[in-house]
Order: sequence, then C-alpha cells, then structure tokens
Amino acid sequence: MKKVTGIGGIFFKCKDPARMRSWYEENLGIVSTEYGAGFEWLDKDSPEKVGYTAWNPFASDTKYFEPSRKDFMVNYRVENLELLVEQLRNNGVVVVDDISVYDYGKFVHILDAEGNAIELWEPA
Repeated sequence: MKKVTGIGGIFFKCKDPARMRSWYEENLGIVSTEYGAGFEWLDKDSPEKVGYTAWNPFASDTKYFEPSRKDFMVNYRVENLELLVEQLRNNGVVVVDDISVYDYGKFVHILDAEGNAIELWEPA
C-alpha cells in the first residue's frame, strides 16, 4: 500500500501572522489570506490530476499543533487514510484525534517518535 504521496502543507507559528503573510508576499511573492496560501501543481504520473500544497503561518498561541510543543507542523498527503490509521495504531503510533471529513478531504493528526505533530490528509 502506498502511504505518503507528498507534502500537503507546511504550517508554522509566528508572533504576527498578518505581518508574516505581508512579508512573504512582498519579498517572496507568496500571496495568502488568513487561511494561508496554496500552490497548485500537476501530478507527474497523472498530469490531468491537480495537486495542492498549503502554506500557512499560525499565531504563536495556536492550539492547532497540540499536543506537540513545536512551532511547526507538516501535512502529508496520503492514500487510504482509514487503512493507514489502522496500521499506525497497530504499530503503536499515537493517533491524536478521529478522522475528520470535509469537502476537500479527510484529516487526522498523529505524533512522530519525538512528539512532533503530523497532519495526514487524504484529498477528496
């Protein structure tokens, strides 16, 4: 079974997200909103399939990365999230929450061996 298929997003904490979004737009051309920025690309094996990678600065006091105490979180795109979560649990991996389902995909959070939060996303 194919597990991770790519990076779905990069998220990091900062003191002033609006200022950071402005800095990144002015200096690196990343145009974003309060929900971050998105980068679209085509899948190399299926060029008709559009992929998406998110980028978003979060307020330094966000609870979204908990229980991790790190200032970043990586989102990985995956295939068959339900089966992967089952395998992870069988391997003793900490699964932080239940799978959430939205129009744009399914999400769950896990912790790696050092307690870093990881978000897994199966695109819709």
